[in-house]
Amino acid sequence: MKITIIGTGYVGLVTGACLAELGNDVFCLDVDQRKVDILNNGGIPIHEPGLEEVVARNRAAGRLQFSTDVAASVAHGDIQFIAVGTPPDEDGSADLQYVLAAARNIGRYMEGFKVVVDKSTVPVGTADRVTAAIREELGLRGKTELSFSVVSNPEFLKEGAAVEDFMRPDRIVIGHDQSADGLRAQTLMKKLYAPFNRNHERTYWMDVRSAEFTKYAANAMLATRISFMNELANLADRVGADIESVRHGIGSDPRIGHSFLYAGCGYGGSCFPKDVQALERTAREYDQSLLILRAVEQVNDLQKHVLGKKLVARFGEDLSGKHFAIWGLAFKPNTDDMREASSRVLIGELVRRGASVAVYDPVAMKEAARVLELDFADDTARLQQIRFAASPMDALQGADALAIVTEWKAFRSPDFERVKAALNHPVIFDGRNLFDPQLMADSGIEYYGIGRSLQARAQ
Repeated sequence: MKITIIGTGYVGLVTGACLAELGNDVFCLDVDQRKVDILNNGGIPIHEPGLEEVVARNRAAGRLQFSTDVAASVAHGDIQFIAVGTPPDEDGSADLQYVLAAARNIGRYMEGFKVVVDKSTVPVGTADRVTAAIREELGLRGKTELSFSVVSNPEFLKEGAAVEDFMRPDRIVIGHDQSADGLRAQTLMKKLYAPFNRNHERTYWMDVRSAEFTKYAANAMLATRISFMNELANLADRVGADIESVRHGIGSDPRIGHSFLYAGCGYGGSCFPKDVQALERTAREYDQSLLILRAVEQVNDLQKHVLGKKLVARFGEDLSGKHFAIWGLAFKPNTDDMREASSRVLIGELVRRGASVAVYDPVAMKEAARVLELDFADDTARLQQIRFAASPMDALQGADALAIVTEWKAFRSPDFERVKAALNHPVIFDGRNLFDPQLMADSGIEYYGIGRSLQARAQ
């Protein structure tokens, strides 16, 4: 099938490459010439395990092309995926300017039936706005006889496992209307996704608004589980319970399960914070308050300060002259995404209290340097207090303590004797509960986890 992907960001690039991998002829459009040049020269603008190989393989096979030619992109695909960014607006709502611009371009150049797929995460009712934008452009051209259908096909990709998620989906959600054009679109979408349903049916068909809502509801539920566990972890610290034992105890209940029950120093990324805010905004438009989601967001904002508070409690309010090592900068492992990352909050708090820091991340160093420069744009002198280390052990040299913010696998089994020898004080603040408190005590390391107040101190 001939497919057009509008936008070569995270969702668009993964979608385009994976659909090409299945044998489709995919045209990826982006208005950013620099990004298109990188892709055409064999590079890839994001870090996602396995994606570079899929892109290279399908470019070589002639099934995947990248261009800035809008007219050519519209002419190419019978199915047009809109996979552009929907950044949060000032009021927390999703900014749809890029989605609607893509829709207008489709209406401006289309000459035959098109299935227009909203792949970007968009608020309920966006399909109606996309439909109106296309119809307006067709009207301006005097081409109102041309038909199309807008469907919703939200993505459920996890950063760091996106290729696997796309190629082996646990569900495919598609929303369409029951008009003749909507049923025609359903037939084409069924054909496109047929390879994923050979073993068993994974597609859930529904109306468009329900599909749009499903994406927000899924991310809001996952964010809720995380914030719930973080609140319990903070209470566990007070009452003398171990949140890891609690997690196993409640996760064994099949009604609850183990997923997304890990306590830590807050979630980040491009999805959970933005989607929770956007869903709250949608509720306000309908005169409803989503009290639980408001609390989820507030808990997460506070949780990003928990590690900083633990360091201050141990080393004092004034951290002048203190030096700390930080392992992990990206908001989660297997990505270089620094959006809403907890590390940014911790670094900001430490350097503003006078401390210096040495930071290390396996893949996010370049992106971290960029975003931290923005974070300290109004106080550039603070940047001199941040050193980007060459390795985890390099970050430890001369540090008074180690703080772990991202749960990279490379951090899970360090040589603790080397860690102790490198630190001025054998103290670890574990923002992801990677280590066993008793093992830390046996190793002579003073250990602070999240909700692990039973931890034995170094003997």
